[in-house]
Amino acid sequence: MTEFERVYRAYFQDVFLYARALSGDEKTAEEITAETFLKAMSALDGFRGQCEIRVWLCQIAKHTYLTRQRKQRHVLPVDSAADCADGLDVEQAVLSAQTAQTVHQALHVLKEPYKEVFSLRVFGELPFRQIAALFGKTENWACVTYHRAKAMLKAQLEETYENHL
Repeated sequence: MTEFERVYRAYFQDVFLYARALSGDEKTAEEITAETFLKAMSALDGFRGQCEIRVWLCQIAKHTYLTRQRKQRHVLPVDSAADCADGLDVEQAVLSAQTAQTVHQALHVLKEPYKEVFSLRVFGELPFRQIAALFGKTENWACVTYHRAKAMLKAQLEETYENHL
C-alpha cells in the first residue's frame, strides 16, 4: 500500500465530515473531499509535519470550500429555479431561505474557534474527542467551546429576532 493510500484510508471519513460541516450538503462535501485528496496527493511530499496530517487535510478542505464559495457567490442554484417552476409555495420557500440565511449570518459572525467547533459538532456530527484532536486540545476544551458557541449563536439570533419585531 502506498503512503497516499494509507493517508486516504485513515483520514477520508474525517475530511468528509469536516467538509459536510462546512458546506451543510452531502454532495458538496463529497466533491470537496475528492478535490482535497487530489490536492493532497500532489502535495504529500511537501508535507512538513508541522501539524497533524488530519489538520493539514482539513485546512486543504477549508481552502477548497472557501474558493468554491467565492466562485459561486453570484450563481443562483439550478435547484432553486426548478423548485419555483414546479409550483412550490414561493412564499414558504422565501421564508425558509430567510431563516437559513439568518442562521448562517449569525454563525458567520462567530469568531474562531467557536464557529468551526460549532460547525464540526452540529453539521459534521463529530464527537468532542475528534474535535479536540483536530485542534490539539482536550475533550473538555472542545465541549466548553461548543457550549459557548451555542450560547453566542443563540444570543445573536435572539438579537436579530428582536430587531425585526
